[in-house]
Amino acid sequence: MLLLPISESKKLILFHRIMRRVQINYGRYRIGVTEFGTVVAGTGSSQADFIQEKEKNMKVLMINGSPHIKGNTYTALAEMEKIFAMEGIETEMIQVGNKMIRGCVACGSCADTGKCVFDDLVNETAPKFEACDGLVVGSPVYYASANATLIAFLTRLFYSTHFDKSMKAGAGVVAARRGGLSSTFDEINKFFTISGMPVVSSQYWNSIHGRTPGEALQDEEGLQTMRTLARNMAFLMKSIALGKEKYGLPEKEAFCRTNFIR
Repeated sequence: MLLLPISESKKLILFHRIMRRVQINYGRYRIGVTEFGTVVAGTGSSQADFIQEKEKNMKVLMINGSPHIKGNTYTALAEMEKIFAMEGIETEMIQVGNKMIRGCVACGSCADTGKCVFDDLVNETAPKFEACDGLVVGSPVYYASANATLIAFLTRLFYSTHFDKSMKAGAGVVAARRGGLSSTFDEINKFFTISGMPVVSSQYWNSIHGRTPGEALQDEEGLQTMRTLARNMAFLMKSIALGKEKYGLPEKEAFCRTNFIR
């Protein structure tokens, strides 16, 4: 604990300096201004312990919607994985694009059981989705849209699971030879925004270019976009964890469903 007698003019300057240090060290210090005109700086062990413990358990689930196991979508996701590892965040990548996954048949079974009637990769992924702090969904671009297998997977995964997805960070990543990236990016983000999941952005739209497997390694800006995206996502997840600890989740109103035709 350090007590520093200071003037009123210097108090604010020191306060901001300490605040910057707090931000850099993710809450390792507590600060306060006493009634005697001093700034008190000390270690906030309980907060630091919470952050360190939360970071140990933090996890990102990554969905590869490409049929190619080591294609350009994988290249983008793998670039993010490197940053998550540096941030101490665990990752798991699930290959979806090469699986036989059918679409939703609107049977309504999941409303009663909490799982999809088709017991496949969707139900296997559901508990991992519930446990993760962030979800990254990657897809190649086909006719200016995501891989149909991936969309079938996401539709059933999001609809059949009843757990609260609020404040799980979500990021879409798209890969293409040339065009159709923005529309595909938008298509993936729709799953996040209807579920109360904050959408993570980067320095550019989350896209990378390449046709044959490995070509995306030549897209230096695309790779940098992926690294920036991962850093932003790590920061957001840690910030959300601190917010939950201090403030809890935002209050939710009872859902008011209004049909256009009654």
